[in-house]
Amino acid sequence: MQKHLDRELQHLKQHLILLSTLVEDNFSHAIKAFREMDTLATETVISRDQDIDKMEIKIEEECLKLLALHQPVARDLRFIVTALKINNDLERIGDLAVNIAKCANFLSQMQKIDTHFHFSTIIEKTQTMLKKSLDAWVNLDTKLAYEICAMDDEVDELKRQQEKAITQRIQEFPAETELLLRFLSVSRHLERIADHTTNIAEDVIYSVDGDIIRHHNTPAQ
Repeated sequence: MQKHLDRELQHLKQHLILLSTLVEDNFSHAIKAFREMDTLATETVISRDQDIDKMEIKIEEECLKLLALHQPVARDLRFIVTALKINNDLERIGDLAVNIAKCANFLSQMQKIDTHFHFSTIIEKTQTMLKKSLDAWVNLDTKLAYEICAMDDEVDELKRQQEKAITQRIQEFPAETELLLRFLSVSRHLERIADHTTNIAEDVIYSVDGDIIRHHNTPAQ
């Protein structure tokens, strides 16, 4: 019975890894759409989101089936609960990638303005957090997971700085408000993606150690 459950858990992990690969790739396309105002990349992101949604539902059903048939306990139960939560976070990251791509599509149709909103740092940090959180999940690496949790404050601060700069620009150039609000949205979407990667990292820690660290300022281990 345990051997059968172990095989099913391995299949579940493989399916979740496949979903994470799709989400990470779609996020990369969303960033390409935003940086280059690439409408083709936008179309790719939107079309692939349906595949992500379908896979998310399939994985959720798989998790519920395992809970019902095997009634797992201890570490196996934590693993399935973690998979359910990570599955949801990945789907939300996919939705946020679509939102970024749609903002990029809007901006590509507008007259360009001379802005000094430095998105490179927040983009790179968010991409790094996503990659590391998925690596932490694949390898059940709690040390890496704690590193990701520590990075979340950096992204929050970058988002605050951008909000301040964009809000000031809106006050100075109200005619550009509609366009500037799209930049503000992208900043917020990136910050939310970073939040979801932090959730994934926290769930890795829970799966391995059984520790729930949400809402705690837990230092890196």
